[in-house]
Amino acid sequence: MAKQSKLQIIPLGGLGEIGKNMTVIRYDDEMILIDAGLMFPDEDMLGIDLVIPDITYLLENQDKLKAIFLTHGHEDHIGALPYVLRQLSVPVYGTRLTLGILEGRLRENGVDSGNLKAISAGESVNAGCFNVGFIRVNHSIPDAVGFAIRTPMGMVVHTGDFKLDYTPIDGNMTDFRRFSDLGNKGVLVMMADSTNAERDGHTPSEKTVGTAFEKAFRNARKRIIVATFSSNVHRIQQVIDTAVAHKRKVAVLGRSMVNVVGISLELGYINAPEGTIIDIDEINRYTPEQLVIVTTGSQGEPMSALTRMANSDHRKVTIDPGDTIVISASPIPGNEKLVSRTIDNLMKLGANVIYGKGEGVHVSGHASQEELKLMHNLVRPQYFIPVHGEYRHLVTHAKLAESLGMPKENIFIGENGQIIEFTKDGAGFSGKVTAGRVLIDGLGVGDVGNIVLRDRRQLSQDGIIIVVLTMDGETGEVVAGPDIVSRGFVYVRESEELMEEARMRVETALDRCLDGRNVEWSAIKSGIRDALSRYLYEKTRRRPMILPIIMEV
Repeated sequence: MAKQSKLQIIPLGGLGEIGKNMTVIRYDDEMILIDAGLMFPDEDMLGIDLVIPDITYLLENQDKLKAIFLTHGHEDHIGALPYVLRQLSVPVYGTRLTLGILEGRLRENGVDSGNLKAISAGESVNAGCFNVGFIRVNHSIPDAVGFAIRTPMGMVVHTGDFKLDYTPIDGNMTDFRRFSDLGNKGVLVMMADSTNAERDGHTPSEKTVGTAFEKAFRNARKRIIVATFSSNVHRIQQVIDTAVAHKRKVAVLGRSMVNVVGISLELGYINAPEGTIIDIDEINRYTPEQLVIVTTGSQGEPMSALTRMANSDHRKVTIDPGDTIVISASPIPGNEKLVSRTIDNLMKLGANVIYGKGEGVHVSGHASQEELKLMHNLVRPQYFIPVHGEYRHLVTHAKLAESLGMPKENIFIGENGQIIEFTKDGAGFSGKVTAGRVLIDGLGVGDVGNIVLRDRRQLSQDGIIIVVLTMDGETGEVVAGPDIVSRGFVYVRESEELMEEARMRVETALDRCLDGRNVEWSAIKSGIRDALSRYLYEKTRRRPMILPIIMEV
């Protein structure tokens, strides 16, 4: 009996979380990958720089992977590729700006970019049994696309991150007609952006931010500093346009901002009259009334340019009383405290800070409920998978689809690693594959796991006690020590009685361990750790990490 063919959609990231987007689409023994993004660490991921998806499944099936397709150039969709492409050699398709930004990232990480292939909206490419068409959509970065993926089982539509902007900065609207044509021909399943599924109404046009910029620039008496995401090219264009109208020069600050602006100018996605954009080192040649600085740091990142300015430790820019600071972004969940601290510090320096929803200096790049409804009504899929969002976003989007008449049993709220399978007989969940997170710490990829993070949390909460002693390797006699060193637990000079008693407890534990028996040093360390842990908890209700060190003579 012949094996039944099946289409599988396997999210490896991006479900139940914001970021780390990565989805496999597989038909029998051929598959493609949509996006390969990263996410930034939670507060409890101490010392972690980035988080990327676990690609074990891709490595196990790399002979089946035909290509990688990218929706747009944000880090949560392309940021993992410098790590993925070290291990996988496949064609990577994206639009010009997306690949321009990616090429810079690959170059920084010493990864070959020879497999990058540029495709424009409206074109399509074959990859194994799949035909992938690029559909133009509006987002907070130019050149964003969704996909029409023709498979032997039927049409799969992936919206990518999108909004419906009727007055886009570059004049290129979401291709409603293409989505409608797909709906008329029949769509098996749609995957759609759920980030703003909880928001009523419509997401405002990016152009509305220009009006807010005009007001801020008109009222500013001295220098203007605008902080936004480096990838928000349309936002940067509006800053430049407003600066030109007010006869100001524009300087760019922050490594990622400099890189993206450079690429966008080179590819024609940002336009500026000659002489408008100046080097940051030239700002002292102009008066404050002649300057605008576009910078990174809208999320209050500790090492970002704006945060360093707010802390008065930036080498090139000092905040002066009367400067106008425009924070053109909303805090990502978890960054609220960092952003608030930055705003407070800027105000202490005498700056006028413009921020928050009421000022109109930021709009989202994601569709709200009315736009999602329109997308559903255009595409009219048989099945629906909400993607790109935390779990509550996925549930809300699923309920919205149900309210439009889609049967509940045709909606799949998945988890990372869960296989959603389609056959000629129907659809349903069908097992799981390896999925999860890989932590990036400096140059280390995946070498920090849950145990290391647990140790870091313990060190950050209760500190460490180090017990040092020297023993004779032959007789087992204690030659020197024990000495106790405290870091992050108590201040030794103010806790002499506690530390002396702790040392006596260690000596008692040593006597007990060495009482006429030849004991392994591991057992001695364990005995010291147990005795000291009990005593310190009794006295302080704290559990510092205890590290016994035995030196041999």
